Amino acid sequence: MIIQKSALFLQRKVSPPMLNHHKKLKIYYSISEVARMFDVNESLLRFWEKEFPQLNPKKAGRGVRQYRQEDIEVVKLIHHLVKERGMTLTGARQRLKDNRGGTLRNFEIVDRLRAIREELVAMRDALNAFTYDDVETLRQNIATAREEEGGTDQ
Repeated sequence: MIIQKSALFLQRKVSPPMLNHHKKLKIYYSISEVARMFDVNESLLRFWEKEFPQLNPKKAGRGVRQYRQEDIEVVKLIHHLVKERGMTLTGARQRLKDNRGGTLRNFEIVDRLRAIREELVAMRDALNAFTYDDVETLRQNIATAREEEGGTDQ
């Protein structure tokens, strides 16, 4: 057991460092990446920075904006309130100021429901793609599998 643990330790020490292939693990996003995520112009994100004190991305040299995951969550909420729910900037600003937690929960619920709807629509489309011939073939395959199963048990 001790030998296995030390071998595992050596494997970890010798193995090459893991590269960051997952976008969720990324620390900073550029303004253009964030704009693409929400299908908006970069100028709109800069405008929202002025209008919403909660949105404050880090600025690197020469004023290059670096959005953290927390900043993207704020953009997601602002986008939801302004673009999807049709709120005014003043209303959205007030909602985030007064009840950010409730707004975030409501957004997460709407987001989950949207994902469930997409999955259900995909299932419906897949079921609609089945023809009667496909169903009959499936029945025959099930019957054959049951016969084979019954024959091997005896």
